[in-house]
Amino acid sequence: MARNPERRTALLDAAIEVLADEGARGLTFRAVDARAGVPTGTSSNYFRDRDQVLSQVADRIFVRLTPEPGVIDTALLPPPSRSLVVELMKQLAQRLAAERTCYLGLFELRLEAARRPELRTQLTKVLRADLDENVRLHLDSGMPGDADTVRLLYFGLTGLLFDHFTVPGLHGDRDLDELIETVVNRIVPER
Repeated sequence: MARNPERRTALLDAAIEVLADEGARGLTFRAVDARAGVPTGTSSNYFRDRDQVLSQVADRIFVRLTPEPGVIDTALLPPPSRSLVVELMKQLAQRLAAERTCYLGLFELRLEAARRPELRTQLTKVLRADLDENVRLHLDSGMPGDADTVRLLYFGLTGLLFDHFTVPGLHGDRDLDELIETVVNRIVPER
């Protein structure tokens, strides 16, 4: 297996784009090579099989979705409140919208994980670590609510973003920020 980490990252980013644009069925070594602009056969020098690509794509998506160091600390400077949760959720949605390809790729991975136990195991590990970190940050920062509050926010935002990215007209003229505010205000208790 080839060992150029920059090339591996570029191939994984290309795989994310293929997933987002063509779905899991379109994810082939040839499609990844074409999207990355590298010679045919390059991907197969970096990944032993398609399952390995799918597994490593899950990790790469979360690297791309993770905010830069210090961003979370800065965002948590204001006093904990429901209104701060609203703002944090809006910022999260903006970050995910900026990485729309990653989020669509993640939806494809979720569907593929329903059919591939190894991918399901890897994706569960990655998603659980992310959810656990969000629960920890929420509780440690003193935000209103408990671990179940964070889980409900996760469910709400996941559903809203799924709709926003796949059927944007579903909620009529209500914009994403308005919907996020409604979700947070219904889930997060007042102080």
